Amino acid sequence: MKKAFAFLLITCFSVLNTTFAQSKDEAAVASAVEALKKAMIDADKATLENLTDEALSYGHSNGKIEDKAEFVRAIVSGESDFVTINLTEQTIKIVGNAAIVRHKLAGTTNNSGKPGTANLSLLMVWQKQKGGWKLLARQAVKI
Repeated sequence: MKKAFAFLLITCFSVLNTTFAQSKDEAAVASAVEALKKAMIDADKATLENLTDEALSYGHSNGKIEDKAEFVRAIVSGESDFVTINLTEQTIKIVGNAAIVRHKLAGTTNNSGKPGTANLSLLMVWQKQKGGWKLLARQAVKI
């Protein structure tokens, strides 16, 4: 009886560990998302440029679409200024050399010196390039 219980317990933990463990790529994408979040808060131009693809399509919740240069300029200039960003309910799905990331974003902003808040649902598409992950597309909707 004890052996059967021990076997059942070990099997359950193995299944749970496999179910909840992130793949190497999922972990790398999660790290890239976290680095992007930090770079947006810090207005870190070099990191923003490094983490985004040249073909970036960055969609805001108000319908505005920016390319890479516009996105980086807006963050660095303070036009789009995130003071805090809290990400929740994040999911990452790897599909070939792409990653689909969804999460909720709650944050405080100071866009062009005007304090505000952001409560968004985000869809991001990341692409694996030369061993690293680059943001290819992002779309936000207000919640």
